[in-house]
Amino acid sequence: MATPGRQFNAAVTRFWSVAAPLYDLPFLQRWVYRPAQDEVLSELRAHGAQRIADIACGTGILASRIAAELHPDQVFGVDMSDGMLEQAKARSARVSWLKGPAEWLPFDDESLDAVVTTSAFHFFDQPAAMREFHRVLAPGGMAAVATISPPPAKLLQRLSPESSAVAHSPSPAAMRRLFTDAGFRITSQRRVDRPLWTRAVWDLITVGVKD
Repeated sequence: MATPGRQFNAAVTRFWSVAAPLYDLPFLQRWVYRPAQDEVLSELRAHGAQRIADIACGTGILASRIAAELHPDQVFGVDMSDGMLEQAKARSARVSWLKGPAEWLPFDDESLDAVVTTSAFHFFDQPAAMREFHRVLAPGGMAAVATISPPPAKLLQRLSPESSAVAHSPSPAAMRRLFTDAGFRITSQRRVDRPLWTRAVWDLITVGVKD
């Protein structure tokens, strides 16, 4: 029997497979998604990671920016949605696009230097995802998670009766616990720097290192 988390993941995947074209609307990308992506890029640049995976990569905007702006050895974009991945593949041939959930990543143990995710963490089984991030990172590897608050839109909550329990945005203290419980040492946590008129999108970036 499918678990509530898997049922919700399937519902979200179906939604984004249909809604993928809307995700790329310029005003959404510029004002909602780009500020957090800019901060993740800054963390990656400072860390010097060469094998990087963007989890729940959507249409591939951040993963493509990582490849184009940082020039690491390898960039992977991972998503569960065929619609999202179809658009991502058309965006960049420099990124390896893979299908899979955050809770079961398609990577060997200690095979990556950095794992990042933006604007999707509230959909994950969060403890399981953090354990996976820790598993796939080499010692010294970095995880950067940007989460959007407030809770998901009512439309997404209607996709599954269990969604309100699964889709949630942890508080800063809860995010720190998720990182430390998974084995990370937290190096930074802060609110994403946004233009004043978009601060209703309250997002937090938390960064940790695997010792």
